[in-house]
Amino acid sequence: MDVKTGFFYLFSVVLLFASFRVVTARNPVHAVLFLMLAFSQASGLWLLLQAEFLAMTLVLVYLGAVMVLFLFVVMMLDINLDTLRDGFWKHFPLAATLGALVALEMAAVLMSGFRTSAAPKVAVAVGQVGPEIPNSKALGILLYTEYLMPIQVAAAILLVAMIAAIALTLRHRKDSKAISASEQVHVRASDRLRVLKMEPVKPGDAPNAPEAPATAEASKEIKQ
Repeated sequence: MDVKTGFFYLFSVVLLFASFRVVTARNPVHAVLFLMLAFSQASGLWLLLQAEFLAMTLVLVYLGAVMVLFLFVVMMLDINLDTLRDGFWKHFPLAATLGALVALEMAAVLMSGFRTSAAPKVAVAVGQVGPEIPNSKALGILLYTEYLMPIQVAAAILLVAMIAAIALTLRHRKDSKAISASEQVHVRASDRLRVLKMEPVKPGDAPNAPEAPATAEASKEIKQ
């Protein structure tokens, strides 16, 4: 057994274990962590199949964005595990039937094999030899030459969706102390400074303060 076969069995065993723990884990946070482990092992299998772009996309998109978002959402939600387990045995027959059907389909595909007449052709750029081009480079050349317009359209749609999500979730807080920059630029001195006219008062002309009642009574007793 060579090194490549050893890594294949290692990634496969860890992937199967992580997938099983995703379904059987009682804590949702642990299930999300096992799912991240499963995605990382799947990316290792893609690397063994010389599909670098798929492995890199799996790590960057799913592990770096989607699963981290899922993890934060699950951690922030106050999930009651007791209520989740109430309908387990109620839906168990349907889930077991679907699981057995998927298992039979996978077994039929693995036993019969994939019916391919020839090896898949690799996208070859103009003037270059196919085997000399890496997988990710050939895919990038194909995407940004022949499929440039769909890529730009997809980017514009994602940008519009992101702006729409931000606009829908924006809430104006009443206790916010934010100040508009345009109001600060167009502010005038009269808006910030107010001049009050007061009559001049000399220090000697200040009226005497009235005596307190207790002090007045004490002075009357001393005089008597």
